[in-house]
Amino acid sequence: MSTEQSVIHDIGYQRYTGARLGRWYAVRSLYTHALRTCFGLGRSVKAKIFPWFVVGIVVIVAAVVTAVRSQIGEVVLTYPAFSDSVSFLLLLFCAAVAPELVSRDLRTGVLPLYFSRPLTRSDYALAKLAALITAVWLVLAAPLLLMFIGGAFNLDGLRPVWDEFLDFLPGLAYAAIYAVVFSTVSLLVASLASRRAVAAAVVVATFLVTTPVVGVLGIAGGDAQYLAFIASPFTLVQGIGVWAFEIESFDIGQYGPTYGLAAAFLAGICTLLLVARYRKVAQ
Repeated sequence: MSTEQSVIHDIGYQRYTGARLGRWYAVRSLYTHALRTCFGLGRSVKAKIFPWFVVGIVVIVAAVVTAVRSQIGEVVLTYPAFSDSVSFLLLLFCAAVAPELVSRDLRTGVLPLYFSRPLTRSDYALAKLAALITAVWLVLAAPLLLMFIGGAFNLDGLRPVWDEFLDFLPGLAYAAIYAVVFSTVSLLVASLASRRAVAAAVVVATFLVTTPVVGVLGIAGGDAQYLAFIASPFTLVQGIGVWAFEIESFDIGQYGPTYGLAAAFLAGICTLLLVARYRKVAQ
């Protein structure tokens, strides 16, 4: 094309003059999006099936417990003990949701786009982790609230309702411990695989493979039989329940504080490893 035929077209390009919302807005947006992803909100029906199936089963268990209590007039399952009774369902929820949060981004190669913004690598990892912790806690908190409402309606007077509320609060706290421990382990493991099916299988295997270790260590006798339950995330959290919430499960002797420290260490080290993982990925 000759110089005489060249034409400059005005396509109306203008500079962005709006507010730049910055890093923390990006973190909040990523957290909100990840939390919605946990329950398949804004996605296809297929993405909603398994998370809501688990939620439905947990709520049904709570409804049955509430109905039985209203019929016999006695507490059949305490609020903290409820979390123990559905812990395997929590594992399945984490195994299904954690890969959706991180494996898809690894597989599709969109992480460089995230990190090209004010959002840092640590922000990405911690926002995803916070969303999973929140989701797992909500899976437990909703049925616990149902149990509390059902129990409160069967009581006469404000004092018994207040006492019921005081029993309800430890259940929420114990649910938070489950959410933190299960989420940190699950998300770290899922971040190591880009295929969702593989990541889900490895998450389940991580929890289940450690369970026989508890039995092997328990055979040793002595103090080892009290500390053996630390070897599995399942029994580690349940040990905290025995110590802090007086759940009748297994004997941990005088090592209750040790279980609390072990759970804090496990959650902390998994979080640090998750952050370290994303400092090296997509470079």
